[in-house]
Amino acid sequence: MRRSMLFWILAFLLTAGSALYQRLTGPSYPLSGTAMVDGRVVHYRLDRSHPELTDHPVVLAGVDSSARGVLHWRRHKTGEQWMQVPMARTGDTLRALLPTQPPAGKLDYRVELRGTRDSLVVPPGDPVVIRFTAEVPGLVLVLHVIAMFLGMLLSTRTGLEAFAEAPRFERFIPWTLGLLIVGGFVLGPIMQKYAFGEFWTGWPFGHDLTDNKTLVAILAWVGAAVAIYRKRSARTWVIVAAVVTLVIFLIPHSLLGSEFDYGSTGDAVPRD
Repeated sequence: MRRSMLFWILAFLLTAGSALYQRLTGPSYPLSGTAMVDGRVVHYRLDRSHPELTDHPVVLAGVDSSARGVLHWRRHKTGEQWMQVPMARTGDTLRALLPTQPPAGKLDYRVELRGTRDSLVVPPGDPVVIRFTAEVPGLVLVLHVIAMFLGMLLSTRTGLEAFAEAPRFERFIPWTLGLLIVGGFVLGPIMQKYAFGEFWTGWPFGHDLTDNKTLVAILAWVGAAVAIYRKRSARTWVIVAAVVTLVIFLIPHSLLGSEFDYGSTGDAVPRD
């Protein structure tokens, strides 16, 4: 097998693995688990992201007819009292709605299950935090994901090129930098504007980690491009840029993301 093909395969595996890890460990990935109520196992899957400004259904299936459910919720980081919503039953399924929130608004929630013998809360421990976003056009979302994935793929492939006997960085760096800029600085802000009403919430305007890590990756590759142009330690710069990009994109997506500040509004606070 030619070394170039081996590099492409390795780059794809590293990129796909990091993308999957980022997705599964991110704060927007649903929280799943099981609970035992009156001798019956209940499987739950609680969402942590709602991609439109509508009420969000909380659904538990496979709940014994002897058990009742109560949905508890409150606005995130407000210290409000918990609202309680009895869950409606249809067969063995319990269902209740979380009220829609402004873009980037978050709610804490959990479900109390009350059986004839058992009473418990899911999930155990901390409540689930769900974030509401406005709807993003499908085309923008798909193009953003493709551009970022290809940018990460090219970044990793360019880094592996540094281990070739005669690396040809000029073949890869313009594509790497171009895809990261289009995905992170063009399509990313467009998505952010649709979802949260702001084009950019990273440095120097905010602390959005997704925006900031994109900025760091692009700056790292700008440094590598300058080093190649000046023919100064190009191999070292490329390796550093590739490693930096891979590491920062292992950081879970949406961590320290946009968050609505309820303290800045004069809305009435609901109470029990």
